[in-house]
Order: sequence, then C-alpha cells, then structure tokens
Amino acid sequence: MKRVEIHSAEQWNTAIAHLEGAHVLQTWQWGQVKMRFGWEAYPLIWQDASGEVSAAALLLLRKLTLAGFGLPLSVGYIPRGPLLKWDQESLRRQVLEDLEEFTRKKRSIFLKIDPDLPLGFGIPGEISAEDHQVGLAVQNELIARGWVFSEEQIQFRNTVTVDLTGTEDELLMRMKSKTRYNIRLAGRRGVRVRPGGSEDIDLLYQMYAHTALRDDFTIRSKAYYQVVWDTFFKAGLAEPLIAEVEDQPVGAVVIFRFGNRALYMHGMSLDAHREKMFNYLLQWEAMLRARAAGCQRYDLWGAPDEFTEDDPLWGVYRFKDGFGGRVERTLGAWDFPVHSLLYTGYCQILPRILQVMRTRGKKSVQRSLST
Repeated sequence: MKRVEIHSAEQWNTAIAHLEGAHVLQTWQWGQVKMRFGWEAYPLIWQDASGEVSAAALLLLRKLTLAGFGLPLSVGYIPRGPLLKWDQESLRRQVLEDLEEFTRKKRSIFLKIDPDLPLGFGIPGEISAEDHQVGLAVQNELIARGWVFSEEQIQFRNTVTVDLTGTEDELLMRMKSKTRYNIRLAGRRGVRVRPGGSEDIDLLYQMYAHTALRDDFTIRSKAYYQVVWDTFFKAGLAEPLIAEVEDQPVGAVVIFRFGNRALYMHGMSLDAHREKMFNYLLQWEAMLRARAAGCQRYDLWGAPDEFTEDDPLWGVYRFKDGFGGRVERTLGAWDFPVHSLLYTGYCQILPRILQVMRTRGKKSVQRSLST
C-alpha cells in the first residue's frame, strides 16, 4: 500500500467521491476554506498495487500560538474522516499507523478523527435498533492503540438520514402524516421556495444571525460564512434555498452535496409567517433537488447524543424525525495523544478558551444585526 499527496481539486474530489463515507468536509474545497483561517491542509491518499485509491484523509494541521508567538507544536484534525472500507482490517491498520506516524513527525500534540462510521442504527432500547459490528470493532481497536474518546466533539455524533430512492409519492409515504400535511399546508398558504446563490450571502447571514440569537446557539463571523458559502456555491457543491411569502424571505437552508449524499448543514428563519410551516416545504424542496442531482441520501445533520426529552437537540430531532429518516449513531471523535501531558493540559484549557470565544462571537453577531 502506497501513501501519496494530491495537489489538484478535481483529482482529489474525484479520488474520494467513491470511497466509503465520502463527505463534503473531506473535499478539496473544505481544505481551502480552513487554510483561510489558520490551518494547513494535507490531502493524503493510499493506493493499492494497481494504483486504485483505497483510502484518503484530508488532514488539517493548526500551529499553536502563545501571546502571539508561534510554538513548535500543533494539533491535527481529520473532519469526517479518514475515508476507507473499515471492514478491511489490514487497510485500516496501515491507515491508522501512517496517521499516527504523520502526527508524530509534525510534532502535533494530538490528532483527532471523527469518521462517518456507524456504531448502530435506530434509538437504543427500541425494537428497531441494531448495532453495527464493524463500528464496534473499530472502537475497540482504537482503544487498544491508545486513542481516547474526545471530550471535544466538533461534529454531531448522531444524525438522521433520509433514503431518497423511490418515487416522490414513496418518499412522502415514508414520512409521518403531520409532516406530509405541513408540507402541503405551506404550499396552500403561499410559501414559495427559490434557489439562491452568492448574491444572497448577506441575506443568509442576517437570517442566520437572527436565528442564532433567538434560539441561543453560537455561530461564526460573517467573514467565515462568506468564504464557506461562496467557495462551495461557486464549486457547485452547495446551494441555498430561500422560502418566501409574498416575495419576502422568511427562511432558508444551505444544502451541501457530494458523492451520493446531500447534507443539511445550515438552517435559518425569521419570526414572521412561521405558522405557514415554511420549514417543512424547505426540507421537501431540498430533498427533491438533491434527488434530481443524483443523491441517494439526505443527511439532516444532527440528532441528540441521548434520546431523551431533556437533550438540547430533542425538539429539533422531533422535527427531523417526521421526514421518515433513520437514526445513525456514529463513532464520534477520537484523539490520538502524542504528548500525554500536553494533551491533558490542552483539554483542560480549551473549554475556557471556547467559552470566551463564544461570548465574543455572540456579541459580534449582536453588533452585526444592529448595524
């Protein structure tokens, strides 16, 4: 097995699109976005004897600073990767060994991975729930190799995915009756959904900032979303859909598409006309457009860690559950500590830094809405 680096967007995206777990956060464009915000990107692939790509990892590296001075240390992260057939033991062993060695050579404190690898499907305790034996085996192998379950889960561990195969009527029949009713209700009440583009980024951010303040969650700066959305819109890997009532925007979603999957990553809404159920029609239109683009799965991006009513994501999950999807419980984020003491210190300090950043971010969003 041979490990090489690739230096072309088209070559990279083509190489990884067919791999198991292929994800928009492993695309060349995501690496370019993160490089604008202080990360280095290392697109790594593994080829078999015939030259076929067997595995890949977009590895991001960020050098640490202290009081404005660079340190000879860094942290590594492979968002929603690495990508490979995890049931091939020899392949996964080599990939993990190579990544561990790469991390040591780069003098990183640790490397974080969070591959799109299921541990199980369905809600634990329900009859329909089932384990995924490969995921459980990989979890045990990571523990044996010295990896630790991360206290910093950057992406959602669990999600809900909708099967887009079949006719439109079949998709609707998989949904709960109330969801079908609300989709049709939105249309009867005058909601219309239009595709958008880079020219709508200011509008999208204003709605997103309003949603974040109303629902009390943290978002990044406008400059960040300007880069993310513009990069992916222009590459044809993402599309905003905007709901309007009487030609006035009331809500929107940003849908990312790569490989055979569409991903609902950003959703936003204003307070007016919420009784018209435009959020339901937005999701339905997003599914139809994803299906027309060749996607077979629609990822609703995020479900509770614990499926109880006191989980912060419970209300959002109930909305998503109506679309007839399946709960996927994934491996989550795991860290490979290279320097145990530095890793422990980093994990203790990071929550304080993040809290300060969240407070500053919230104030920045408030200022953006008042100007």
